[in-house]
Amino acid sequence: MSTGRIPTDVIRLRFHGPLPDPAALGEGFASLPCWEDLGCSIVRRAHAETLQVAHVYLQLLHRTALSKHTLAALTDAAGAACPGTSVEAARLTLMQDLAGASAESPARFHYTVEMAPEPGWGIELQRWYDQEHLPGLAAVPGCVRAQRFWNNDDERASLACYDLVSDRTTASAEWLAVRGTAWSDRVRPHFMKPARTMFTLVAPVP
Repeated sequence: MSTGRIPTDVIRLRFHGPLPDPAALGEGFASLPCWEDLGCSIVRRAHAETLQVAHVYLQLLHRTALSKHTLAALTDAAGAACPGTSVEAARLTLMQDLAGASAESPARFHYTVEMAPEPGWGIELQRWYDQEHLPGLAAVPGCVRAQRFWNNDDERASLACYDLVSDRTTASAEWLAVRGTAWSDRVRPHFMKPARTMFTLVAPVP
């Protein structure tokens, strides 16, 4: 985590608590003074109802060096729109972005894998994601898009996320085969505090 200015491609807002209307997340952002300066657009709204967690992803027009203070207006506005819900903002730096085997299909689900690499394993885990894991999962039927970010504001700094046609995609034989490679078996024990979440997209992502 850093308090300095960080090259940022996406801002992620994480909501914790009851959400009266997930489809309304992000409404009113366009009127914020910082919105035009940042050139933001909402590219994804996703929620996991049973966990009472939702994510809103704000794409910046250009990679921009952002400080934590820049996020304050967005966080305050999001909190005001959802009383009783806590909001956390994170600056995400894009590491990989791959079109999936089902890139022409609308995505209805969003699956995330967050973790902190064990000390000494960060480079190996990045090589694994770059060379094998993310390309392999992107090639699975049912995967619309596969991305990997570095989260600069969370102890689980590695964030991989997948837009999927179905929530059953992650149980397919093709998906499990990619997860079960020898390289995967070697590096996965070095995930610290892993968190895997299946979200429903508020609106299909084209």
